[in-house]
Amino acid sequence: MIGKYSRQELFSPIGSMGQQRIRDAKVFVLGAGALGSSGAEMLVRAGVGELTIVDRDILEWTNLHRQQLYSEQDVVDQLPKAIAAEKRLRAINSDVKIRGIVADVTPENVLELFEGHQFVLDGTDNIETRLLANDAALQLQIPFFMGACVGSYGLTFPIGVAEGQPCLHCLLEVLPPQSLTCDTVGVISPIVVTTAARQVAELLKHMTGAEMQPRLESVDLWSGERAAIDVHSMKKSSCPSCSDKPTYPFLSASEVVRTALLCGRDTVQLTWPKSRQVELAPYADSIRGTVTNLVHNPYLVSCEYHDHRLVLFRDGRMLVHGTKDVSQARKIVAGLLG
Repeated sequence: MIGKYSRQELFSPIGSMGQQRIRDAKVFVLGAGALGSSGAEMLVRAGVGELTIVDRDILEWTNLHRQQLYSEQDVVDQLPKAIAAEKRLRAINSDVKIRGIVADVTPENVLELFEGHQFVLDGTDNIETRLLANDAALQLQIPFFMGACVGSYGLTFPIGVAEGQPCLHCLLEVLPPQSLTCDTVGVISPIVVTTAARQVAELLKHMTGAEMQPRLESVDLWSGERAAIDVHSMKKSSCPSCSDKPTYPFLSASEVVRTALLCGRDTVQLTWPKSRQVELAPYADSIRGTVTNLVHNPYLVSCEYHDHRLVLFRDGRMLVHGTKDVSQARKIVAGLLG
């Protein structure tokens, strides 16, 4: 009988020994959106041993043109991305141990979430979370495979733990500005797949024994422009994240309510400090007479309130759809909660 991974093993840089290393690997995927879901699918089809995928958001109709792991029914069911991803990935390859977690990755929980994994694949959509992941991966000595894309432009950068290699914090001054987002200029599916493929290729190379090369690579599929920069010289001896005496500044937890604008739509996320599990059923019952279009499933409570859609997750996070104004979002939530 021909093995499931026989064609992959025939590729000489992997071979049977490399396939066993893939089988033994434990990968953490940070984000289940465009990059995260695409990269996770590639890794699961490659036969990684264990994969954890974490995301804070639910599926929207605007996701489907570039997030190929999901279906329209997932949106109708208002499933969290991490849950829909776990379900679909299990159906793709039963050999892989897969765990989907609905959570916001924060300074309070990132080290616990990353612990026990050998590699971290970046599927997030903002530089703040990437810098947080950069610090956590460095502290735990886990390679971090960064990726980002917008419009038709994609960027990748593998961050290793070898001495003398720069980290994401070192490169802040040379990275493209973060003013462009999929919310302002859009994004096309081919650049998502291309960027994820580059991330996963670098991860598989390192996973199967190749030495990691700290190279910042970019491509614009529309214009055809490509660039690659060897960033060894950009290592900063004073970097607070990867110097001889690191302080890991992005791991410092804040005791205030954090806010975030989610990529791709008018949505504010409110996160309270020291989030904890919320009993969703009593909450749904308490607002039933105040809101409309109430939906309650094991992962969240969704409703319409004053022309805004609100979504409460079990970890206490609240999404306020229909606004980019943080003050307005806080007032809406305060009005609902009394």
